[in-house]
Amino acid sequence: MNLGWTEILLIGGIALLVFGPKKLPDLGRSLGEAIRGFKKGITQEEEHEREVPPVQVAQNHAKPVNEKVVEEVKEEDKNKV
Repeated sequence: MNLGWTEILLIGGIALLVFGPKKLPDLGRSLGEAIRGFKKGITQEEEHEREVPPVQVAQNHAKPVNEKVVEEVKEEDKNKV
């Protein structure tokens, strides 16, 4: 979607008529703050994803990770016999 100067002026004129000259700066300011907050949230989420790698645990029956895994391995060994 490509907006030219004519379309932008038309949208601004309609906004000026609807909201009035006193409220229009406040609306623009709050819209700018919302956009900045949204960008900041996205940037922080991306940084968090880069800092925390996904957890990948390989199964190693010789050296289990926790007690639950130990119990599962023992049950698998019993079922094999």
